[in-house]
Amino acid sequence: QLQLVESGGGLVQPGGSLRLSCAASGFTLDYLAIGWFRRAPGKEREGVSCISSSIGSSDYADSVKGRFTISRDNANNTVYLQMNSLKPEDTAVYYCAARGYVCSLVGHDYDYWGQGTQVTVSS
Repeated sequence: QLQLVESGGGLVQPGGSLRLSCAASGFTLDYLAIGWFRRAPGKEREGVSCISSSIGSSDYADSVKGRFTISRDNANNTVYLQMNSLKPEDTAVYYCAARGYVCSLVGHDYDYWGQGTQVTVSS
């Protein structure tokens, strides 16, 4: 059974950076696309970024383009989300999710989810 565990969240000042990790166990990431999603209080879940399996193509929400970078380390079965120039509106619980092969920013396309990690951007 595939399990996903997020880490790396925390409190950061506006303009700061964080790197989130999504560690997979129970299945190799080689054949999986991983997506990052977030849910802010009172808002709907938003697709932030995703990365496909072997070819590693990626996609980003317009709100994070140029600030966030997704990458994968298949040897360590981990996907990262580097978040730079953070803004208060980036505050949310961030989740990673897995599906077969192809990147998608639509949450309903994903079969497996982690438990989430809180990111708070505040001075």
